[in-house]
Amino acid sequence: MTIAYLFPGQGSQVVGMGQTLYEQSAAVRDLYDEADDLLDFALSDLCFHGPAEALTDTVNQQPALFVTSLAMLTAVREAGWAEPNFVAGHSLGELTAVVAAGCTSFAAGLQLVRRRGELMKLAGERSPGGMAAVLGAEADVVAALCAQTTAVTGQLVQIANDNCPGQIVISGAITALTHVTALLEQEACVRKVVRLPITIAAHSPLMASVATEYATAVDNTPLLDPQMPLVGNTTAELLTNSMAVRQELIAQLTGSVRWAASMHTLTQQGVTEIVEIGPGDVLAKLMKRIDRRVARRAFDIDFQLAS
Repeated sequence: MTIAYLFPGQGSQVVGMGQTLYEQSAAVRDLYDEADDLLDFALSDLCFHGPAEALTDTVNQQPALFVTSLAMLTAVREAGWAEPNFVAGHSLGELTAVVAAGCTSFAAGLQLVRRRGELMKLAGERSPGGMAAVLGAEADVVAALCAQTTAVTGQLVQIANDNCPGQIVISGAITALTHVTALLEQEACVRKVVRLPITIAAHSPLMASVATEYATAVDNTPLLDPQMPLVGNTTAELLTNSMAVRQELIAQLTGSVRWAASMHTLTQQGVTEIVEIGPGDVLAKLMKRIDRRVARRAFDIDFQLAS
């Protein structure tokens, strides 16, 4: 069986994540304790006890999900689960996948994730925006209406995530989002447009104000060639060397996440099972919509803790 490990992005966090693992595994405790020391604040306490408002702040949310997903990876490796042949991560999860693939150390990855969260929050303050999920529409319909809206309003809106058939996420300036939402709701193929509780326009050029600073942070992060192929968000192609990984990390700040295409890349490589390593089972559910022939497992559902 050919296996891919998938790592989720923002939105999968939940107060209490990782706490039981921390109590039961010395290796997991070491990971969270190292994160607390590196960040100089109790990230573990935030993960385990909240409050939810602080955990949802992108500056905290990104390292919290990164560390928790890698704690779960530690647990499945301790339990002897089969190692993956490929890895991929959705948005923030791509940085988790980079560490899982052996491209960089936990400490270096965490520092980059923290900087990414800080810079994305800063970009949101400089260029306020938002995001919305579009349910039921095809990507080409959404892309055309976004382009039309940008031309009419003079403000940017574009596809941020092509997650699966019938689920597109758009990102852009508030005025443009409002305008394109009205257009989308008139389309017969659109079932619903849902504004997301986020105040930044992730994966869009509205992040460009911090692109240089982020590229510097990526360039300063030591990267090795991956020990297993990694599928890139923006290219949906296999990344097999450190230069390609570095270019991808920089590009995905402003580029769209081509998740459905990424999953098709995996199936074309013969992947027959995906394992979601992180809180929840969002990516497993997306794979069901993308290709239901692929077997699906999720840590939160399939991992049994020792009693």
